[in-house]
Amino acid sequence: MNTVPTSFWATPGGWTVITLGQTLLVMGVLLVALAFLMYADRKIWAGVQMRKGPNVVGPFGLLQSFADLLKFVLKEIVIPAGADKAVFILAPLITFTLALGGWAVIPLAPGWVVSNINVGVLYLLAISSLGVYGVIMGGWASNSKYPFLGSLRSAAQMVSYEVSIGFVIVTVILLAGTMNLTKIVELQAGGFWNWNVLGGGGLKNLPMALVMIPMSVVFFVSALAETNRPPFDLPEAESELVAGYQVEYSSSPFLLFMIGELTSIVLMCAIISILFFGGWQAPFPTPFTASWSPTAQSFFGLMWLVLKMAFFFFMFAMAKAIVPRYRYDQLMRLGWKVFLPTTLVAVALVAAWRVFGPGLTGGS
Repeated sequence: MNTVPTSFWATPGGWTVITLGQTLLVMGVLLVALAFLMYADRKIWAGVQMRKGPNVVGPFGLLQSFADLLKFVLKEIVIPAGADKAVFILAPLITFTLALGGWAVIPLAPGWVVSNINVGVLYLLAISSLGVYGVIMGGWASNSKYPFLGSLRSAAQMVSYEVSIGFVIVTVILLAGTMNLTKIVELQAGGFWNWNVLGGGGLKNLPMALVMIPMSVVFFVSALAETNRPPFDLPEAESELVAGYQVEYSSSPFLLFMIGELTSIVLMCAIISILFFGGWQAPFPTPFTASWSPTAQSFFGLMWLVLKMAFFFFMFAMAKAIVPRYRYDQLMRLGWKVFLPTTLVAVALVAAWRVFGPGLTGGS
């Protein structure tokens, strides 16, 4: 009878309880972090423009995001008379749910991942591809030409840049020899010279840095377009489409769109950190952690991942503050005439290096 507690966790019911607990923990921490990241985004933007930014609600304005949350939750939900009510409400829910769903396969630290599946990269590509449906449904259900134009722009933009993101990820898969995100991070251990941005696999693959450094830049710029961030925020271009697909939204549905968009941005920061910059791995060898407990090692790894994500979020915020918005034809030209051919050539070069080069440490 002493084995009953242990055996319960091995049953489907126990697995469900554990997975649900992990999911709620990740969601809770992420949503609280998003409140302060939104505050940081506004502060960075204000700093570039020599303003103070949020500075009234709470010490240094730290509680501004929570005040905004309360305002949105308490406002009345207004649905246009001619709108398709079911789809109108469903659209922000889909955007929010899919944005959170991507975090299921993100390895936060050694052993800290909700679902350690072997096709984690494919899962992320699928989730990001589905994200466009929330925007399209929101624009169409509003029964107004401005939201509809905004959603059409978003569909074309997200599909265009998903192609280049896909090819960039293929270069990483070729280097690592696996689509498991945890294994991709583990293969980058030992120091920054093993990170995929420098070719992965140590100094013998350093020539691949000439390919992978531009690929990391392409991934970053494509992530800006994929998440509708400035300078690629054409779907919600204030000067042309009022507020894009969000024109008719207010209160909680608008809040869900905003949280979904910000969650996707942070997810992209995590993905670029994992694929190119070693994830939870420190930029230098850490033999002193060998004597630490597994929990302490995990927190140490989590610290490095958070620092890398914070850096890339800062870069997202700076791009928003200092880069002027692209015209729509410039946006499409960059995606199809620059990024697509560049990433195709990169895939060919990495594949050739994988076959004819000195060999990598990844799986076969």
